[in-house]
Amino acid sequence: MEVKPRNEYTLLLSYDPCEIFEYYRTDQMHGLNYEDCKCHENNSERSYIAGWSNVVPNQTYRFVFINLTRANNDIELFALLMHELMHESFARHNYDIDKEEDIITWAEEEAKEIYVIISNTSSQEE
Repeated sequence: MEVKPRNEYTLLLSYDPCEIFEYYRTDQMHGLNYEDCKCHENNSERSYIAGWSNVVPNQTYRFVFINLTRANNDIELFALLMHELMHESFARHNYDIDKEEDIITWAEEEAKEIYVIISNTSSQEE
């Protein structure tokens, strides 16, 4: 799993969703658990976790996890990034809907930066 510290959260990139439980050394968090993850298919169409934005167990710090197995093409990758980063943006803007434009803009800008990070990482592996 690639771990990328970001501003006020940690970006986690993996092809195995179960690695998030291993990384945080926990069998369960936020209603999901390691055993169910291990028993679930993980492929381009199905996975226990496609993406996840939440609080690190027993911390106040946040994470955003992206399961790269589910990023079948650029459009799906960007949609997954926007989805998870909208969750992150709502949290960082205290779920204040009056900050709607700020929430969306932050997620959009962050998604563009992460897309470049993932693209550069992918091109280096080839």
